[in-house]
Amino acid sequence: MKLITYNVNGIRAAFTKDFLGWLTTADPDIICIQESKAGNDQIDIESLEKLGYHSYWHSAVKKGYSGVGIASKIQPNHVEFGCGIESYDNEGRIIRADFDGFSAISVYVPSASNIERLDFKMQFCHDFLDYIKTLRKDIPNLIISGDFNICHQAIDIHNPVGLKNVSGFLPMEREWMTNFINECELIDSFRFFNNEPDNYTWWSYRQNSRERNKGWRLDYNFASYTLKDKLRRAVILKEAVHSDHCPALVELDV
Repeated sequence: MKLITYNVNGIRAAFTKDFLGWLTTADPDIICIQESKAGNDQIDIESLEKLGYHSYWHSAVKKGYSGVGIASKIQPNHVEFGCGIESYDNEGRIIRADFDGFSAISVYVPSASNIERLDFKMQFCHDFLDYIKTLRKDIPNLIISGDFNICHQAIDIHNPVGLKNVSGFLPMEREWMTNFINECELIDSFRFFNNEPDNYTWWSYRQNSRERNKGWRLDYNFASYTLKDKLRRAVILKEAVHSDHCPALVELDV
């Protein structure tokens, strides 16, 4: 099974950049979308259905903001919209699809590029960790995919020294991610297969950052440790250019 996570930075804009053509070629069984920035009535669900995808969307109350989705060739047994915490659910940050033997979560962790949002971001992170720990009691096999807006290690960012005081690479954020991985017993699927530097999933639109590969690895496919023996490969699909992010893929035998 191939699963892709992708912050599209606007699903409608991505559709105008041949997103469907790319999706046909990439051919994931499941794609987890973040930052859809659209209501259900604004998404071309019919075109996704023609490609064989059942799609589910959790939009923000605020128009053109945030939003997550899951499109799957396998019809889920159940879809859970949100996590039950109103302040997060109003921003469309979590959606979960339950399948036979595993569940897939698409999550969009808040950004704190506006430093006034840092407390909200960290509260979300702590609550999300608790949510996953509780969920694991009933659903041990989880694939948690999304834009976490955090680079975990120095290898995950192009300038770790110069950016150590910037949100996305703050010590408290990195420490939270270490705790998240350890306490929830997760595997960072990309690093499970690849420990090479210069692998990123987001680049600023400024200063030709993408062309110069001055990037950040913000997008992850985490898998429960119980799925370790089922992991087959994980790659970053940097050739996809619908967004300032690029997709990340994980392949498993499930």
